[in-house]
Amino acid sequence: MGLTYGYDIHLPPRNVARALTDLAGLTPPSRDVPPLALTLPGGDRLALPFTSRFESEPVDCSAGGTLELDTSLLFGVDDVVREYAEHCGHEPEADGRIAIGYVYLTVRFESPLHPDYASMEFWAATSTMSRMFERSATVREVFTGLTAAAGGACCLFDTGDGGTQRVCWLNGEPADEPVPGPRYPDLRALVDTWPDPGR
Repeated sequence: MGLTYGYDIHLPPRNVARALTDLAGLTPPSRDVPPLALTLPGGDRLALPFTSRFESEPVDCSAGGTLELDTSLLFGVDDVVREYAEHCGHEPEADGRIAIGYVYLTVRFESPLHPDYASMEFWAATSTMSRMFERSATVREVFTGLTAAAGGACCLFDTGDGGTQRVCWLNGEPADEPVPGPRYPDLRALVDTWPDPGR
């Protein structure tokens, strides 16, 4: 079984539309898929340059639940991303960034860690991509940047095996803390630091 490393963003549900719009801005211009019509809880409607379960049919999430998206995203180039791109035969886009996909995204309109938050869980498609996610500072910056722009409380690097996770962003600040660890013995201790998402 391969590695499935990823980044989990936890944010107020009302900010999911903003986060998805920001995410769409990271799509390479070379990606040619029909716009995906999406209805969110509360009635917000978006057209996104992604597929859902590899299809482009409209998706209605007005009743909540989960949303599955297949994304291709642009990442800045550091040594780790360059090595990955050369290994996979990816050429830089016109602006110098590298398009990487698929990056799978599960949006949960009720986070498994806090019922008043939503979560956006980004997962690498391959073991090689997982190792890049773990080692690349510019990849981490993309996900912490999305967290910050969307008013998210927390961004976690997750190895998907139930083991130690790392806090990359917490309550408006970059972070680098293991969970479990000295500061946060478990996820509950971490979640207790998050602000009231209604504010």
